[in-house]
Amino acid sequence: MRILPLVASTETLAAICTRMATADFVCVDTEFMRETTYFPDLCLVQLGTSEEACAIDPKAPGIDLEPLLKLLVREEVLKVFHAGGQDLEIIYNLTGTTPAPLFDTQIAAMALGLGEQVGYTNLVAAYLGIQVDKGARFTDWARRPLNDRQLDYAIGDVTHLATLFPKMLEKLRKTGRGGWLDDEMARAADPATYANDPDKAWTRLRLPSRKADVLGRLKALARWRELEARDKDVPRGRIVKDETLGDIAASPPRAQADLARVRGLSAAWANNGIGDRLMRSLVDAAPLSPDEMPAREPQRPGLSTDGALVADLLKLLLKIRSKEAGVAPRLIVRGDELDALAAGVRDGLPILTGWRHGIFGADALALVEGRLGFAVKNGKLMMSEIVLEP
Repeated sequence: MRILPLVASTETLAAICTRMATADFVCVDTEFMRETTYFPDLCLVQLGTSEEACAIDPKAPGIDLEPLLKLLVREEVLKVFHAGGQDLEIIYNLTGTTPAPLFDTQIAAMALGLGEQVGYTNLVAAYLGIQVDKGARFTDWARRPLNDRQLDYAIGDVTHLATLFPKMLEKLRKTGRGGWLDDEMARAADPATYANDPDKAWTRLRLPSRKADVLGRLKALARWRELEARDKDVPRGRIVKDETLGDIAASPPRAQADLARVRGLSAAWANNGIGDRLMRSLVDAAPLSPDEMPAREPQRPGLSTDGALVADLLKLLLKIRSKEAGVAPRLIVRGDELDALAAGVRDGLPILTGWRHGIFGADALALVEGRLGFAVKNGKLMMSEIVLEP
């Protein structure tokens, strides 16, 4: 594979992206800093195909990233990531959409029996027998110039990925498990996952109450904080902590001077500009409308003592079947499906349809209906069919 010099000009970037636009796939990785900013500070972008790889410097004077962004959202090219959530967030912030189609090797690893959140280093070691040098992991990527070791480390993320991806894809094809990943890949590619609407910021917070007036104030405060953090380009927690927002929403101060007595705020808030804007957000806050009220947490299916034991047996069965199939349990079952099945629910459970039914759901149903049981033979745990009397 040809490793190109650090890309620092629009002309060079455009030429590379034109070539890569004809590739079957492009591996993508980013380096960024986000400790002190609202949006991640993009410091480096790495691209790799089966033929060439490069690192792009977004901070190079005068560089225009438009050719790169067009490549990343080009539908004719498959984009390959590893644990790409934060990379996708950055691309969404820059383009308003997410790369599609995409393939995430960490998600694929779940279908290949390598665990639920296998790290890149372990994945490269397992498939390629290469030990990745992690020495530059904690680099300050915003500092210039970047040295050769830093660039080698960064580009290695896509050069290894370009070799790794075809091997994983071939194994998925041979095992017929590619379709198992559709839901997970679709979830990763959904732009709504990365949208950051200030009017919906409150939904990410722990609710201090279910009263409409309290939640109306929480919505207004969360929106205010989001806009303050975005304007100042600082993490939202640097403005006000989540817990403090909840306290203010539940017990709102009557006047700005009362902010000096709010835990988590300094005395200066009693007469400064940010305190004034906070109070204005409270004044303008209206009770949450009925259609905005959050749905109550669905009651978990009522489990009797025996039902809870059945749920535990289902978890044991899941452990056995996922190990036998070589697939991560989380790819088979999500949420409270096992409790629901133990409580008698049958409709709308993904484990009772499709490929999940074949490797786990059928046996799970047989277990809760008394047609399958656990047995120990020669010191080994095994499943045993139970013949029910008519």
